[in-house]
Amino acid sequence: MTKKEKKRRENLLREKIQKFRLLDDEFMSKVFEDDIDLTQFMLNIVMQRNDLTVLEAKGQVQIKNLLGRSVKLDIKATDKDGKLYNIEVQRDNDGACPERARYHSAILDANTLLPKQNFTELPETYIIFITEHDYFKGGLPFYHIDRTIKENGMTFCDRSHIIYVNGKYRDDSDIGKLMHDFCCANPDEMKYKLLAEKTRYYKKDEEGVKKMSPVIVEYAQEIAAEEKAAQAEEFAMKLLEDGIYSIPKIAEISNLPETKVKELAAKLQVATR
Repeated sequence: MTKKEKKRRENLLREKIQKFRLLDDEFMSKVFEDDIDLTQFMLNIVMQRNDLTVLEAKGQVQIKNLLGRSVKLDIKATDKDGKLYNIEVQRDNDGACPERARYHSAILDANTLLPKQNFTELPETYIIFITEHDYFKGGLPFYHIDRTIKENGMTFCDRSHIIYVNGKYRDDSDIGKLMHDFCCANPDEMKYKLLAEKTRYYKKDEEGVKKMSPVIVEYAQEIAAEEKAAQAEEFAMKLLEDGIYSIPKIAEISNLPETKVKELAAKLQVATR
C-alpha cells in the first residue's frame, strides 16, 4: 500500500469515527468502558434515581456458553448493593426482541452463582435495552417489564427486571436529554457535559482516536473490500473497452459476477458477446 493510499484509508476511518453515536454499540462500549462515573451518571438517569453507586463497569464483556449461544454484553455494571446491570444499545428492532432480553437475563443468571450456592443468593438484575426506535410504539420514555401473577396482578418477586428505553423520546427531562445525546454524533451539540467531554476525547483527541483503532477494524476491512471491488470493476471496464473478451471471460478474469460485468458494459454502452 502506498503512502497516499494509506493516508486516504486513515482519513476514511476518521470520517467513520466522526459519524459514530452512542447508539453504535462498539463506540458506546468504548466510551463507557471502565468509566465508573459516566456509567453511574447514565444509570441514575435510566433508573430514575440519584443515589445509585456503581462499583464496576466493563464494556464488551464476553460470556461463554459451552452448550449454547454465547453473548457479548455492551456494558456490564455492578452497584454497591451487588445488583447487576446489562446495558445494551439496539439500533435495529430485530436486535431488541423480547426473546433476546430474556436470553441476556438468563445467561447473566447462569454465570452468577457458584456451585452449591443457594438460589436466594442470586443478585437482582436489570437488562436495559436502549433502542433507537420506540420498540413498543407507546410514546413513553421507559417500558418496565416485571413478572406478575396473572390471576391477581401481584408481583412475582424474582428480582429480575427488563427495561426498554425509547431512544426517540425527547423533552427537557433528564431521560429526554440523555436520549438526545445518545443519538448525537457531534459532541458540541450534546446536552450533558460529562458525555460530551468523553465523546469528544474519542473523536477529536489524537490519543483517543488511536484508542478507537481496535474498534474500527471491521470498518477498515469494509474499506479494503470496497477498494478491491473498485479495482476489479476498473479492470473489467478496460477489458470491455478493448472489446477482445466475452462477458463470461471478463467475469472470470476480473473475478466479478457476470451480472456486474453486464451492468458495466451497459454503462459504457459497448457491444457484448
